[in-house]
Amino acid sequence: MRSDKLASLAGAAALAATALLLAPSPAHAAPPATHPGMTWAKMADGPDGTVQVGGPGGSPSNPYQGDTPASAVLPVLCLKVDGSPVPDGITPGFYTGWAQGTVAASRPVRGSRLNSRNAADSVCQAEFGAGWRMAEFHDGHYGPDLAWTGGWTFWAYGSVPAGTRMWTAINDQRANPWD
Repeated sequence: MRSDKLASLAGAAALAATALLLAPSPAHAAPPATHPGMTWAKMADGPDGTVQVGGPGGSPSNPYQGDTPASAVLPVLCLKVDGSPVPDGITPGFYTGWAQGTVAASRPVRGSRLNSRNAADSVCQAEFGAGWRMAEFHDGHYGPDLAWTGGWTFWAYGSVPAGTRMWTAINDQRANPWD
């Protein structure tokens, strides 16, 4: 009986050691982001509770290299796409697309925390729930059945603070904190 107990204890110890080896450790966690990130701001309020967000010429947004150091503490521009139709009074185009959903600004976070797209999306999900993610430069849709995507700005339902830059992703340039 004593050998059975010893064997059980040895087996449990081996399992615990294996779990420790396989568990992610702080040494293997993704390092903090260090690259400048692209930021957008509220540009205008529109009809029926809509808002235009973007980073057009004249603002400090840089979709090619990022415009804000990862050490900055800013909200994440969050988006939940739900297929909302374009409201009357908005005509989507390449530079002013319709995001088919709602935007909101998260609580401010240090850009260095955004060390992956998943990390950025998790900020939005933690604050607003399932289906929310970080907004992206090309989220604006236009054309027949909103089949095409543009860039630089887009319209969506929601409200974001005026005069506040917000971390915003771009999927085809190195202008994200995690790049």
